[in-house]
Amino acid sequence: MHHLVIIPAFFVIAFVFSMLGMGGSQIYIPILFWGGLDFKTAAVPLGMLLNVVNSSSAAVTYARKRLIDWRIGLLFGISMLVAAPFGAMANHLMPARALIVVFAAFTAAAGILMLLGKQPKRRLEGRGRAALGIGGGGGLGFLAGLIGRGGGSFVVPLLYMAGVEAKTAAATSALAVTFSGVSSFTAHIATAARPDWPLWGGCVLAVFAGSQIGSRVMAEHLKSRSLKKIFGVVLLAVAATLIVKDVILAT
Repeated sequence: MHHLVIIPAFFVIAFVFSMLGMGGSQIYIPILFWGGLDFKTAAVPLGMLLNVVNSSSAAVTYARKRLIDWRIGLLFGISMLVAAPFGAMANHLMPARALIVVFAAFTAAAGILMLLGKQPKRRLEGRGRAALGIGGGGGLGFLAGLIGRGGGSFVVPLLYMAGVEAKTAAATSALAVTFSGVSSFTAHIATAARPDWPLWGGCVLAVFAGSQIGSRVMAEHLKSRSLKKIFGVVLLAVAATLIVKDVILAT
């Protein structure tokens, strides 16, 4: 796949995923691999870098717009970092597929609620939010290490099901995903071959630009009702992908 196709495509992906509080590595990496890059030494390191660029750029915008719940976001991010290695160590000791089915069902439920415009009425406050940050972040970090993929796709539905407003959930997710993204990128950069600097530079610029525009559109122009519909469709797609890729095809 030619660079002139990949770079504009990544701009669009970053534009959409920045509005959702997700990094987008689950999309970047396959595209780079299909484009001819070696999976381990090129596609994964570059994809994780773009994930960090997207989420951190969006998080800066959301911080300026005061949309981030810092207490939950920081606790989520730190807890995910701490718990992920334990999930990796437990990879051969626990039934990962069963957990994937549970999280896929949870994600699908959140997606359906968003499409219907409904949300649990009870909202967590004070210690409840702190417990959500530590417990939720730890659980997602453990899952990420267990199944070998990022937990960013689950942050938004967990926050939404806990009563956090859709825009705040997306903005807070961007902060948490930045933490986990930096950790993943650091772990994979050691395996990277010599970068193709024109491609890396072009992709980084495209993702940064898409993230800046997308996060501003979300913060300033997108209504919560519209954001919920986008979330709903994406979350249902994530749930379906988990079931197909990690349960059905993995058998």
